[in-house]
Amino acid sequence: MSPMIDNAPLPAVDETSQPFWDGTALGELRVQRCAACGTRRFPPRPMCPACQSLDVEWEAMSGRATVWSFIVPHPPLLPAFMPVAPYNVIVVALDEDPALRMVGNLIADADASINSVDPATITIGEAVRVVFQPAGEEIVLPRWVRA
Repeated sequence: MSPMIDNAPLPAVDETSQPFWDGTALGELRVQRCAACGTRRFPPRPMCPACQSLDVEWEAMSGRATVWSFIVPHPPLLPAFMPVAPYNVIVVALDEDPALRMVGNLIADADASINSVDPATITIGEAVRVVFQPAGEEIVLPRWVRA
């Protein structure tokens, strides 16, 4: 099965998040870092939650993480996701900063569908690494494989 999901809703890209999406298109996982105090943040936003600075830098992460939590969505689902159910949705904590968490899917390999891993085999705390999958003409999504 193709990893692309027809008619799936995709994230909105704006000037705040554009550098994140530029990174995923290049195979790089980036997070914002405050240029004033150094606090990392994700998801991207205009202002630092620690010092309220508007000065931002982007930092490339290693792409290594740990499964922090996961769910298996059950119907009713958005119509685009019905053909791939059941599938998993995981929350990962990034190795560089475990307070930074990202949501995605655990997949068998970089070319696999979001339903390629049996949710019963997922373990909280297991090591994962990022892979990138095109999800349309302009969006490349970070997904996760076992490390």
